[in-house]
Amino acid sequence: MTGLLLTATIAVPLLLAAAIGATGRARSARVAAVHGALGRYAWLGALPAGALALLGDDGEHRAEWFLLGSGAALDDVGRPLVGLAAALYALALAFVPRATTRRGEVLTAFLLLCLVGNVGVFVASDVVTFYLSFTLVSFVGYAAVIHTGTTLSRRAGTVYLVLAVLGEAAVLGALLLVASAGAVRVADVPAAVAGSPSSGLIIVLLVAGFGVKAGTVPLHVWLPLAHPAAPTPASAVLSGVMLKAGLVGWLRFLPLGEGDGEPGWGALVLALALAGAFLAVPVGLLQDDPKVILAYSSISQMGFLTALVGSALLDPGLAPACVLAAVVYAVHHGLAKGVLFLGVQAWDAERLPRRAVALVLGVAGASLAGLPMTGGFVAKYVAKEAVGDVAVPLLGAPLADVLPLVGLGSTLLLVRFAVVMHRRERDVRPTPRTRDAAWALLGIAAVVPVLALAQRYDDVLSVPGLLDSAALAAQAWPVVLGLALGAAAVRVARRPRFADTRLAHPRGDLVPPGDVVAVEERAVRAAVAAATRGFERAGAWRGSAAERVAAWPRPSAALEHLQRRVGPWAASGVVLLVLLAAGLVWAVAR
Repeated sequence: MTGLLLTATIAVPLLLAAAIGATGRARSARVAAVHGALGRYAWLGALPAGALALLGDDGEHRAEWFLLGSGAALDDVGRPLVGLAAALYALALAFVPRATTRRGEVLTAFLLLCLVGNVGVFVASDVVTFYLSFTLVSFVGYAAVIHTGTTLSRRAGTVYLVLAVLGEAAVLGALLLVASAGAVRVADVPAAVAGSPSSGLIIVLLVAGFGVKAGTVPLHVWLPLAHPAAPTPASAVLSGVMLKAGLVGWLRFLPLGEGDGEPGWGALVLALALAGAFLAVPVGLLQDDPKVILAYSSISQMGFLTALVGSALLDPGLAPACVLAAVVYAVHHGLAKGVLFLGVQAWDAERLPRRAVALVLGVAGASLAGLPMTGGFVAKYVAKEAVGDVAVPLLGAPLADVLPLVGLGSTLLLVRFAVVMHRRERDVRPTPRTRDAAWALLGIAAVVPVLALAQRYDDVLSVPGLLDSAALAAQAWPVVLGLALGAAAVRVARRPRFADTRLAHPRGDLVPPGDVVAVEERAVRAAVAAATRGFERAGAWRGSAAERVAAWPRPSAALEHLQRRVGPWAASGVVLLVLLAAGLVWAVAR
């Protein structure tokens, strides 16, 4: 049964993508109708993945016919994320036909391929299958980013592709070192890394390589560029599911829970995590595009998740709880962020009433911030309890006291998102009622799967009750404070003194999307210009030097004169005898 579901999970999306490609250049009305129907009902391709998550058996399953032998396994990490992928990809594929983008069926085919890669990353049980699936996600994701073909998308695609290739190279190098240590199965990798003489090099390659996909600072710069450039359905799965490929890479391959831990690397990962979690907030508050704001929110939230990985590296005894807490938080973040991204399209061009869309977005935003009675409340509490007594390096403050502040930043970003969305114009058009109902249900009822998942691991995790007064008090204050600060900022901004001002300079945002990438691009352009000037000067010097050399006496003329003086035969023989005699003298002298 599980083998059949695994085969269907891979084969059905691939067959649908192939059928869409085969009927793409239809010359008859019947084939064109088939092509359109494939695009409208492509969301059915995600159903086998959902069935696999719900009905598949634990343990490893081999497919000897695929890639000369591939393995897949459902476990406590892979199963929930496969379910997340099935839900979000199905909903995103249902949104594609009504998205304001050209060649919607092509985008549908790319998303189907991304689904295959994402599921492969989550369930792969051998290193080769994992790497090929990870690579598929990276490069098909590039096609989704540049789908619109605009200047913005091409720039975002270039930045994304450069970082993706560098990340792939780092991951490949790490996996080759892992394979040389004798680990081919994913389950054997953490112990092999811990015992390898090159463990430090492997860890830094894994942190950097998977950090690109996870949006870790300073490798995050592609995210704020890719989200506004990509079509909204692609943005939803990009943030909700694809980012989790980097997280799974860390959870699978880093030596979490092995030996005495990696205090040095754990401190570094934790520092990068908190930098992303907090620095993304002020930059996101200065943006005017809702998808860019959500992108910086994802960077902040992924920083929260990365802090769990850093804690598990610091203290191996915390690894089981931190890994499961990361999975619960990843599912919560994926559901909430997917609903919010799709909500941008629902707000702009969907049949749902404005108040209904605002209600769903409000509930999803409250969950992302961690408001009580939501999935975010459960996920954040579980994560805070999982880190135990870990202290933040240099600061010395308990990490459990620092993590709630991420909720404060998330709330401020969501207030900014609400203000920007309120200003957007709507161009309502008819949309399927069942799809709208599915989106609304996912946004409002996301707490159910998150709470059920956390309770499944209650032997390892500390799960709060939704009405637990102590947990409510501990989790509510960052959200309440964030709402108060956001409301005060909105009220101040409405005053006449500030009404006509913007935090922007004439060329765009005060801090452009991608933040440091703009500085890096200017540095690269300056370096290219300097190199060009250097080559031009070298060329000019070369030309003048060639003119001076041309004025010198020609060596060929001197040789011709010498040949005339020496003669063709007799003198040449004399010269040869002299050379032979000199060689003989030199040999005897030695």
